[in-house]
Amino acid sequence: MTLAAIRADVDSIRMAAIDAVRPEALLPTRLALTGSELLLDGSSFSPPVALRSRVVVVGGGKAAAGVAAEIERLLVPATSVGLPVAGLVSVPEGCGRRLAHVEVRETRPLAANLPTPAAVAATHEMRAMLAELGSDDLAIVIVTGGGSALIEEPRDGVSLAGTIALARHLSAAGAGIRDLNTVRQPLSVVKAGGLAQACSAGRLVTLVLSDIIGNPLDLIASGPCMPVAANPVAALDVLRRYAALDVDPAITRLLEREAAAWPRDAAAAGGDWTTPRGCRVSHVLLGTNATAVEAAAAMAHRLGYDTTVNSSAADDESAAEVGGRLARDAARLLDAAADGRPRAIVEGGEATVVLPRDHGRGGRNQQTVLAALAVWSGDWPAGLAVASIGTDGEDGPTDAAGGVVDADVAAAVAERRLDVDTAVRRCDAYPLLDAVGGLIRTGPTGTNVADVRLILFRP
Repeated sequence: MTLAAIRADVDSIRMAAIDAVRPEALLPTRLALTGSELLLDGSSFSPPVALRSRVVVVGGGKAAAGVAAEIERLLVPATSVGLPVAGLVSVPEGCGRRLAHVEVRETRPLAANLPTPAAVAATHEMRAMLAELGSDDLAIVIVTGGGSALIEEPRDGVSLAGTIALARHLSAAGAGIRDLNTVRQPLSVVKAGGLAQACSAGRLVTLVLSDIIGNPLDLIASGPCMPVAANPVAALDVLRRYAALDVDPAITRLLEREAAAWPRDAAAAGGDWTTPRGCRVSHVLLGTNATAVEAAAAMAHRLGYDTTVNSSAADDESAAEVGGRLARDAARLLDAAADGRPRAIVEGGEATVVLPRDHGRGGRNQQTVLAALAVWSGDWPAGLAVASIGTDGEDGPTDAAGGVVDADVAAAVAERRLDVDTAVRRCDAYPLLDAVGGLIRTGPTGTNVADVRLILFRP
């Protein structure tokens, strides 16, 4: 197999993974409208969801525009006879589009996954829309990956600058998405069920696209419609573990006051519940990282690979750990392929990165593949490729979605005598991979279910 062909297989597999988790692929298979009733998987919701009066659509995330577009398409029979539909969703730059009924507002820069004043203003408007609904109205809330930065309104006593500083510190220290969102929840009006509690409609349906391995509904986009109590004790524990207690002393003092009165036996509840205002809430999990991984594995199989799905990958591994493991798995794959049959391994996940003070530029996926190259022993075999791709098209503060190492990339690194070890140590993967053709660029994909990693080998 030529090197161009193995790279083409990487592209085909990652495109299959991303296409499988686009809203236009997911919603039509799950939701339908029969008369005035919304159906899930061909059956009635419990209790049923009927379109009696108005429909308001709000939410946010990297897939929110696509989900809103599919909702509008679903409701065409109702809107064509006069059903009022309105709404607002918050998305990153590059993910906007013009819809007939729902405003899609770009509220943060591309490759800067932090809340902004524009995101806060949009969230405040969403809460106001939900609060003025009546008992016959339906609210639909879109919750997708990236929503924690896009659906945000700090509570009294918490500054936006403080939440941003904490997010930056925790991310640079290697905190994963679970820890980040555990801290975000008690600092916000809308997280941990706060958005749903603002709703005065009789019915609220939350459509979720998960970017967290294991799909904890209370943590995806920080659970804006989940019936959970934000936990100050857990938040303080995260701050201690990552030496973040002094990042914003006012936030730390607030959490300490509330932790003193926290009920230690508080536990998360399910996604179907009734708010204190009498709004019945349901959650629908549309797609997950596993959806993308399964589609990638199916494409690899169609391309002729004996394919293994690694379902044990965790979401709390460092990029260095993941890269080392992928290199070891690749070596075993080569041994297994001694029989002449092509082999592939596909997995999902979301690695963490600890940034040194003198860090360079890159992202967790670029760092992962460069770490795999750094630990590889001997020449890189022809026909072997290791890739890691963010399904959202973003990988750190760069224009890349991820990276790939194949024989061409490895040869170019050796020929130019590039210092891979230093690039890994400094988290400076982007310029090195850019120089040797090892970046994967997709642009914003309009979806987000964390990352997909590939090992491909053809003898």
